[in-house]
Amino acid sequence: MSRLLSRYAEAIYWMARYIERAENLARILDVNETFSRDSRGWQNWQSILQLYRDEERFFENHDRADAESVLFFYTLDQSNPTSIISGVNAARANARTLRPLISTEMWIQLNIFYNTLKSYKPGDLPEPRLARFCNTVKEACQTHTGITEGTFYRDEGWFFYQIGRCLERADQTTRLLDVKYHLLLPNHEAVGSPFDVSQWNAVLRSAAGYHAFRRVYPSGLSQSAVAGFLLFHAQFPRSVSSCIRQVDMRLSELRSNYRLRRGSRALEELDELCAVLDDTTIDEVITKGLHEFVDWVQIKLIRTHSELGAAFFGYAAEEMSDAAQ
Repeated sequence: MSRLLSRYAEAIYWMARYIERAENLARILDVNETFSRDSRGWQNWQSILQLYRDEERFFENHDRADAESVLFFYTLDQSNPTSIISGVNAARANARTLRPLISTEMWIQLNIFYNTLKSYKPGDLPEPRLARFCNTVKEACQTHTGITEGTFYRDEGWFFYQIGRCLERADQTTRLLDVKYHLLLPNHEAVGSPFDVSQWNAVLRSAAGYHAFRRVYPSGLSQSAVAGFLLFHAQFPRSVSSCIRQVDMRLSELRSNYRLRRGSRALEELDELCAVLDDTTIDEVITKGLHEFVDWVQIKLIRTHSELGAAFFGYAAEEMSDAAQ
């Protein structure tokens, strides 16, 4: 690929990831406020910091992880690169680079989205206003996805957009499963309790999967059912299996349609992921350790991301691996 096309490909890839990340973060904040309470009725806001590995950055400027500080940190704090407003601003910056390639509608909508976020003040975040804020973010991200689907020209850039979006979705789903299993419920005696059920309910809702899950499991809710659904259910578009297959398919089509020789190592990582997801059952995962399996999937996603960067964006694999953290 030419240097110019590599720059555009990287910008498209990251624009998709930032928008998908902002939508997922809005879902997690909304669900944590509404559903994610511990057995004493308290909310564990620090679990969100752990989910995104932001404890060190957060505690540089905050003494404790309460609702007010964590919500501002992840919504309107422009000094935090993982906040919603920072992510949307980064997507907008990439879109500015892409003005010759993206539609006018995409560019206008991202500008309106960012300016809407800038109009919010910290006092607009506490309940019941937080739900409105999160709905605004989710709807704007979904609008962006719809406008992109309807107006983005189907050339190489469109494939990189799809690859970035689906990789980000897979990553977010694995993080949700890992933080639930590894952090939110350390007491194994609580498994199957009403508290445990409410936590898995929260995980499903954070992944926008509650109603889809109920179509497959009309009654009952357990660790193995939820984890299996989010990992393996191919018909659910946010499951790890569905997302990985989409990345594998789009990358294969990209290389075939445009006769690109690069990207074979990323495909090898994806093919290994697909093979393991095909041959593994949720019972095997639970027996061997959900955290260990999810950790392995995350490592493979990081390697795939790194190989894509080395193949198409002009970076060394280790540089892309660092950027993925």
